Amino acid sequence: MMSHLRRAGFWAADYAYAGLWQARAFLSRQDPGEFASGSERPVLILPGVYENWRFMLPIIRDLHGRGHPVHIVESLGHNRAPVVDGARIVDDYLAEAGLRDVVIVAHSKGGLLGKQLMTFGESATRIRAMLAAATPFAGSRYARFMLNSTLRSFSPGNETLTALARSLDVNERIVSVFPSFDPHIPEGSVLEGASNVRVQTAGHFRVLADPRTLAEARRLAFGHLPNAQSV
Repeated sequence: MMSHLRRAGFWAADYAYAGLWQARAFLSRQDPGEFASGSERPVLILPGVYENWRFMLPIIRDLHGRGHPVHIVESLGHNRAPVVDGARIVDDYLAEAGLRDVVIVAHSKGGLLGKQLMTFGESATRIRAMLAAATPFAGSRYARFMLNSTLRSFSPGNETLTALARSLDVNERIVSVFPSFDPHIPEGSVLEGASNVRVQTAGHFRVLADPRTLAEARRLAFGHLPNAQSV
């Protein structure tokens, strides 16, 4: 069993990472159009709730540096809209941009949007695969204690989460990467039928910087389809 002191240390390190990157995102003036060039497979970035797309700059820069055009949906804002509504915004973007054979790289709630798109979106056929980092596919028991509806929507039993859980067909095209300890999702992020990858890093946010997360994102973007497994 993990000690309370060690858990507290992981919480502190995770929020320190999140705070650092939220500050960098706020101060950054980079234009998303800077990352739209490239001749390799297109990548679509879906950040988590309350996250600006710049929160995922380390992954964005890595993939763009390898020749992938990386697309950001600015109209998604900080991803506070309900999953179904947010997915419609992204759906419209994919159609308007005419993107095909897209690999989604998502964090937390972004992975729910991605699965919603892959399952019910009009642009579902445009999506090749998805990497979802620390996504609450089964919800989080902590969500019911949250004061606002945006966070309470992650409660287990939520109608949208339940509908997504019943849809298993697209799971084989998803890589679910999750930390050794996630302070926000005690249920974990294992997804039936997907490629489930547990990394050594602890933390809901710090998982984005784990070398294995970057490696899995590169593999998908390069063209390797997921192999259903649990690590």
